[in-house]
Amino acid sequence: MNQNYSSRICPDDRLSITVTAWDPTVVTPFNPPVFAFAKEGEEKVEASQQLQTYLVDKEGNIIFPVLGKVHLAGLSKQEAIEKLRQEISHYIEDVNVNVQIVNYKVTMMGEVARPGMVSVSNDRLTILDAIGRVGDLTINASRTNVLVIRDNDGQKEFARLDLTKPELFASPYFYLRQNDVVYVEPNDAKKRNARYSQAQQYSITVFSSILSAVSVITTVILAITK
Repeated sequence: MNQNYSSRICPDDRLSITVTAWDPTVVTPFNPPVFAFAKEGEEKVEASQQLQTYLVDKEGNIIFPVLGKVHLAGLSKQEAIEKLRQEISHYIEDVNVNVQIVNYKVTMMGEVARPGMVSVSNDRLTILDAIGRVGDLTINASRTNVLVIRDNDGQKEFARLDLTKPELFASPYFYLRQNDVVYVEPNDAKKRNARYSQAQQYSITVFSSILSAVSVITTVILAITK
């Protein structure tokens, strides 16, 4: 397999952007804190050390200090870094920029050991990595029919993956994107057991209802006879 992949920035992504230079004071306008405040009775202003994050809007833009509106949707992280560096270089020389997607996550459902959301701290996540992060598949999982649901520009895409075939590594769904949903279906044995269990439960319910009806009728007949 020779497949290169880098995640792309999408609308609704939340980005952490840090600007650095040799003189930290010159990049202060590009690294605003979340809030600033003055303590009561003091003139000194204190600021939170936590840096602000930037939400990519529906049009694919962020509002960045000094620069204003910047379009980043569709760019890889490295392309976004280069674009911001070029824009900021009009104000500061030899500037460095770091961009991180802080809400990169996928959702794992179905026959996995620990269903839930998987947060991604690096640039990419394969479906095998995601399965490993949730404790592997259960013994009842179908390894030949794993469903991936992807939102691509507002359109839902559905793909079926067979984890037992080498073609998996060449699939465009092998690397998961932000907000992908992976559903691992149960195997045929569990489906049959589930159907049998439902049928058995239905039979017990019907039998209990009939038994209750017979008991009521018997009680009424005995009462009338007496």
